[in-house]
Order: sequence, then structure tokens, then C-alpha cells
Amino acid sequence: MATVDIPTKQRAAIYDQPGTISTKVVEIDVPEPGAGEVLINLYASTDTVILRDTDFVKWKNLPYPTQPGQVGGHEGVGKIVKLGAGTESSGLKIGDRVGIKWVASACGNCQPCGAGADGLCFKQKVSGYYSPGTFQQYALGPANYVTPIPDGLDSAEAAPMLCAGVTVYSALKRSNARPGQWVIISGAGGGLGHIAVQLASRGMGLRVIGIDHGSKAELVKESGAEHFVDITQFPKDDKGVALQKHVQSLTEGLGAHAAIVCTAANAAYAQALPLLRFNGTLVCVGMPEHDPQPIATAFPTSFVNKQYTITGSAVGNRHEAVETLKFASRGIIKAHYRVEKMDALTSVFQEMAEGKVQGRVVLDLSD
Repeated sequence: MATVDIPTKQRAAIYDQPGTISTKVVEIDVPEPGAGEVLINLYASTDTVILRDTDFVKWKNLPYPTQPGQVGGHEGVGKIVKLGAGTESSGLKIGDRVGIKWVASACGNCQPCGAGADGLCFKQKVSGYYSPGTFQQYALGPANYVTPIPDGLDSAEAAPMLCAGVTVYSALKRSNARPGQWVIISGAGGGLGHIAVQLASRGMGLRVIGIDHGSKAELVKESGAEHFVDITQFPKDDKGVALQKHVQSLTEGLGAHAAIVCTAANAAYAQALPLLRFNGTLVCVGMPEHDPQPIATAFPTSFVNKQYTITGSAVGNRHEAVETLKFASRGIIKAHYRVEKMDALTSVFQEMAEGKVQGRVVLDLSD
């Protein structure tokens, strides 16, 4: 069996002041794989603001704040450098490229897992929150849950697919929209949204209307949207009437068959529901901030008269992760990203907080 020289120490980016954008690069021990685990030398990783900024102020539904010193990150790609005991039946070998997802591990035995809903596993471990994440050079992963990376797919291109990609793929499937039908992607120029536009238009044969700030227009159109709607050009005090009429004018006067809300704004949910036609489906993906609010336009009469459906989509399962990476390896979807070193993480989070990041930022974890 091949062997690899493994250092005893590594560099990692931690949340040193949870509740702020502050991160710190520190030196920590390289972990040892236990039974059923593999040790992965990570090349690339991405993340969103949800974990580093959590202090029960932004996302109050989480059970506890991110702990000081937690290693962040939840989309990591690298190669296996060591196998733990009991991994022989996994088929994995040293040198294989694999990925660690948002859900770092799922038990495989609870009812959600049995139903193919890994993201709802009762015993799940979330990378960078419940367990050390992927902002480190070496990380552990369960042999039965890491995701194989297709040959020919660059590691930096694969990383954003392990959470953002699989999340929107699962959401599009849950919308039940069929080829040739209209789907709205709200937040279409964001990290999740621009991948959703590509999957919908190029991978699933859907007709896409992308909604976002005007600065995201070029990215959304390049991603395959048939129409782009600059949300800033519509009045906020007309209860969405102008926006609704505009979308109807683009969709045979009826509205969209489905809407996927990728942004975290409560207003986006209130705007999206009236944009649907009869039997339309609204899929909730973006996690709204601060105190929970109901969808302002979700009136019972609308559900009766239009037979609307509202559903949520947490994150895709292990099979959908593999399918998403196959789309990426075929060139159907490609994340718009830039690469930064680990030391730049705090400044990247500042850009994200200011809404200046288009697409994704991938961390190069090499020295």
C-alpha cells in the first residue's frame, strides 16, 4: 500500500471572535484517522457567512453559537493520505480525490437517512460548526460519506459544488418544474443562485428568470438566464404589483411555474410567491436573518385560488452530490469564483458582508 509523508502540524483558519468577521490563521495538530475515517490533505475550500457570523443574532434557529477556536469551512476537496481501521470495504485508497460536504457525516440509520434525506439526519455533523471544518490543510472524513471527485474536474471548481451546487440541484428537483417551464431564481447572482441558473437552464431544460441587484446582471445572463430582472428598479411601496405584472409579461401572462429563493432576505420570499402561476411551487433555500418572520404574502385565499405549494430544501443527499459533480465534470455548470489564500479570509468575509462578492471565493490551502 502506498504511503505518504504526513506532517504533525498544519495551518488552519479559526473563528477567533465568533459574532464578528474576524478569523485567525493558527498552527494545530494534524488529526489521526479513527475507525471508519480517512485523512484528507485538502487543496481547496469554500464557505458562507452563516457559521462565522453566528452568535444567536443573525440565525436564531441554530442550537448554539459557533465556539471560539472552531475551524470553519464546509466545502473541501483534497486527496486521501491515510486510511483508518475498517475502511477496507469502502473501496477508497490513498491518493483518491474526495470532498467534504456541509453535512460532514450522516448516521445512515435514522428515518431521514432511510428516506434519502441526509441533510435532515438526526445525528448529522455539520462541517465547521458541529465538527472541525475544511479551512485546514488536513481534515478527517467518514469513508462512507466523503464524495468522490471526478477525474478532470479541477479541485477549485469542485469545491463550490459540494454545498452550493448540490443544494440548488436538490431545490430544483423539489420544485417539480419540468423542461420548458418557467422558473424564477431569486438571488440569481449569488454563490448559490448563479449555479442554480446554470443547472436549471443548461442541465434541466428550464426557462430561467433571474432576479437580483443590477450589478449582477452580466453574471446572471452569462449563466443562462433568459431574462434578468433588476429588483432595484421596482417600487417597494406598491406591494409588488409592478414586479408581478412584469414577470407575467415574460411568461405568457401567467407567471412562473416555480421559484427558488436563494437569498436570505425576508422580502424576497414575500415578492416571490405572487410571481407564481396556478399550481406553482415556491422552494425556500436561503435562511432569513434575525427574528423569524412568516412569508408576508402567504394568504390562505391565495393557496386555495391558485393551489400554491411552499416547500423547503435543506441540502441534497449523497447521491445528489455525485450527480451534481457529474454535471460539473461535463462542463454543464461551473462556479464563478476567485482564489484567495487562507490569510485573506477576514477580508473576504468583509466583502461578503457588504454584498460585494459575485459567485464564490475558494481558499487555496497550500503553504
